[in-house]
Amino acid sequence: MDPHLLRTYVTVARLASFSEAARELGYTQSAVSQHIAALEQDLGAPLLTRRPVAPTTAGERLLEHAGPLLLRLDAARADVVRLAAAPQHGLTLATTPTALGPAVLGALPPAGVTLRVLTREEVPAAVATGTADLGLVDGLAAPSDPLRLPDVAPLTTHGVAEEPVSVLLPAGHPLAGRPGLRLDDLLDARWLDAPDAALPLAQLRAATGGGAFRTALRYDGTDVRTLTALAAAGHGLTLLPRSAAADVPGTVAVPLTAPRVIHRTELLHGGSPGGAAADVVRRLTAADGG
Repeated sequence: MDPHLLRTYVTVARLASFSEAARELGYTQSAVSQHIAALEQDLGAPLLTRRPVAPTTAGERLLEHAGPLLLRLDAARADVVRLAAAPQHGLTLATTPTALGPAVLGALPPAGVTLRVLTREEVPAAVATGTADLGLVDGLAAPSDPLRLPDVAPLTTHGVAEEPVSVLLPAGHPLAGRPGLRLDDLLDARWLDAPDAALPLAQLRAATGGGAFRTALRYDGTDVRTLTALAAAGHGLTLLPRSAAADVPGTVAVPLTAPRVIHRTELLHGGSPGGAAADVVRRLTAADGG
């Protein structure tokens, strides 16, 4: 299967238009049509309906495979280029918004750093494809357990920080005076669903064997300050690492006492980092005991 044809197909399916795909890819519309026809002939199945432009059943199945396949190809190219390239003085770090804890911030060089705040799904892909030198992801885990990351490419991971987690409540909440809270006591509470700014509700449900954790408000963003402002205004509870939940105006951060989980941060890189990236890896892994 020709990856160039596959990229064309994915673009047409995403944009639902041959002409828009041609414009984005820099091809003529005729060339795009020829790519789709050649791919359909290769696979022996129609992949798109034409009016409207939409994937067929076979096309939907191909899309399920296409993303990981194309990402692996990009990752392979980036890995080879990384080996051949001279070490760079600058550093591009892709990170989730709550992964930048005190230990990580202290390991960054004083200059030459570009931070890209991405979602938990996007960070591994950015490192694999070479658009970031290093990545930081975080999430809930049992103490010393690794995070479950998407298998986008062969990446090296290092656990670099662990800290307790807190439930962030508005200051007037009935539970704000508790010394600690159990997730089982909060199954029916109103929650903020902010998968890219807080610890995701899906991880809370997994930690309690599938509790409800009803969504009061959905926040599709990565700004933690917006999230904490929503919590302070009473729009729902959220779970954050202790350092991110501390001293937020209008809120109280109550430690989570059960289940026994922590906020874990992991550092990702491909191959053998050089330059500033290698220095950051050495600092963080030395601070974590290797």
